[in-house]
Amino acid sequence: MHQGEIATDASLVDSLIRSQFPRWRGLPITQVRHGGTNNALYRLGDELAVRLPRIGWAKDEAERDFGIVPLLAPHLPVAVPEPLVLGEPSEEYPFRWTVVRWLPGDISTIGEVRESTPVRLAEFVLALQEIDAGGREWTTYRGRRDHSNSDEQVRACIAELGGDPRLSALWQQVLDAPRWEGPGRWLHADLHRGNLLFTEGELTGVVDWGSAGVGDPAGDLMTAWLFLDAKGRARFRAELREFDDATWLRARGWALQMAVVALPYYRDTNPFLAGIARHVLDQLLAERSW
Repeated sequence: MHQGEIATDASLVDSLIRSQFPRWRGLPITQVRHGGTNNALYRLGDELAVRLPRIGWAKDEAERDFGIVPLLAPHLPVAVPEPLVLGEPSEEYPFRWTVVRWLPGDISTIGEVRESTPVRLAEFVLALQEIDAGGREWTTYRGRRDHSNSDEQVRACIAELGGDPRLSALWQQVLDAPRWEGPGRWLHADLHRGNLLFTEGELTGVVDWGSAGVGDPAGDLMTAWLFLDAKGRARFRAELREFDDATWLRARGWALQMAVVALPYYRDTNPFLAGIARHVLDQLLAERSW
């Protein structure tokens, strides 16, 4: 999927567990096929999972998960994967890695879940953003203060996708939008359908906290386009009345950026994520009058 990606397999996981956490040696290890891009995932027995960063830019995610998730989990209305131990690099594997509790649930599309899902998703976003950020530094990723840092990349990706002038016009509106002047808020920053777990159609879990940080709340409002459809988006926004039009415009910007960067990069290597990117672009273009 990535140039320079670290290869992993069940035998590597077995070796790491045996050498660093022998209390779990002998548990069956099964690779989990998923649409994620930064981490390889292996189920360890019935109750555990092992997450291994697969590329250098994700090497700090395990430590970030270990530091952030226990702080946030008690305040959230859905389950999150509790990190249990932080593994160290070895001669076989160069990055820190984690063992977490396995969360049951299904990955679903908006058409397969309960009608209450937009409300549940808004409850999750509000609960997360109400947690005291404690003066933490702002993220340099999604939700950062300034979209313009990505201007050259986004315009190049729009051109690579055919140069749709509607996307360029939307992006310019995002660049011109007022910035968030309030304090930074906690963000998951990657609320697409691959990271949302459902049980019998109800939202019960949110996984993959490697992008989490503190910043502009628009960084999580972008799930309105990453996961929801027009009807769901209207319900979601109705639950989040505190945010003004500028915040929703910046949220469109984060969704647009994610989609146009991901689609050409993952089009041939990750059909799942490429499909999410296409959904985002379809939603963005369909909702506006051109």
